[in-house]
Parts: sequence; C-alpha cells; structure tokens
Amino acid sequence: MTNRIATFLSVVFHPLIITTYLFGLLFILTPDLVGVSALELPAVGSLLLLIFLNTFIAPSVIIYYFHRFGLVSSLHVDNLRERRLPYLVSIIIYGFAAYLFGWKLQPIGELAPQISIILAGITVSLIFVAMVSLFWKISAHATGIGGAIGILTSLLMRFDETTLFVPLLLTIVMGGFLMSARLQLNAHTWGQIAAGVLGGITVGTGTVFLFL
Repeated sequence: MTNRIATFLSVVFHPLIITTYLFGLLFILTPDLVGVSALELPAVGSLLLLIFLNTFIAPSVIIYYFHRFGLVSSLHVDNLRERRLPYLVSIIIYGFAAYLFGWKLQPIGELAPQISIILAGITVSLIFVAMVSLFWKISAHATGIGGAIGILTSLLMRFDETTLFVPLLLTIVMGGFLMSARLQLNAHTWGQIAAGVLGGITVGTGTVFLFL
C-alpha cells in the first residue's frame, strides 16, 4: 500500500464520517431497526442529511477554525496534546445530536429512540478515546470502525438481521485496509490500533445489547 492510498483511506473513512455511513446503511437495509420504515424516502434522506450535518460537518468546521486560529497544527490533529479540545467539542456536538433525536424529534414517533441510542453509544466511544488520549495516542480510526463492526454484529445476532451479514463482512475487510493504512502512515502502532478496535467493538456491542 502506498502513502497516497493510505491517506485516501484515512480521509474517506475518517472517524466522524463513519457515523453517516453506518446510519445510511441501516436506513437502507434495516429501516425497521432504526424506526424509519414508515417514512417516505425524502424524509429518510433529510434525516440522514441532518445526521451528516451534526456529526461530520459541524465538528469538521470547528476543527478547521481551530487550525486557522493556531489551536491545532494540523487538520488531522495528529499531536496528542492538541487532540483534547477537538475531542471535547466533538463529544459536545455528538451529545447534542443524541439529545436532538431523543427528545426534540420525539413527535416523529418511534424514530427518535433508536437513532438517539446509537448516537449516544458513539458519543461514549468518543469519550473513551478522549480519556485514553490524555496519556496515550489511541487510534480514533480504529475505534470508529470497531464501533461500526460491533453495532452491525450485535444487530445481526440480536435481531437475526441476516441482511447485515454481507455489509458486516465488507466492513471488516475495509477495517483491515484502514488499519493497514494507519500503520503505513506511521500514525499509530499495532497496540494503539488494537486498543481502538477492541474499545469500539465493546461500546458498540454494549449499546445494542443493553439499550436497543
């Protein structure tokens, strides 16, 4: 794998955008599990757009301005000490998104709770990464893809959603490429990646089995 390909994978599968990918997959393949089966396609698209704006665009814009004002030296936020503020902001934004879908969108009916619970689980994984990052550079990419794997695996097992089997396999394969990319770029060690994957899987699995 070349550095160019590794960089491409790291950007396309940035931890913040994985949330949108996950919900897009669930909205299409298992709409009943996230409460959108009764909604028209435009409404589902609007919800996915709202998730994208809240969980990717908003934190990305703030991190960009952190870079412009010199609070972080790189948009990739590779410096361990500089990660604290971006993580704090991301946690607040994700927590707000969970609140938004859990309470403010409650009139939609049974839609809000499922989406809110998954977003809350992702927020917990962000808190996990932020806490570990106070003293160790754990891989946020690995945590993100691990969380997606944990959620998909748990949904497949708990609700017998066999339609998620192939997407789960593809996610695992893509996760392998992503982790190889992080190693190729010398962004993390094997230990930091393994810890991220295990942490993401643990939080994702716990979210589904304990709260959904």
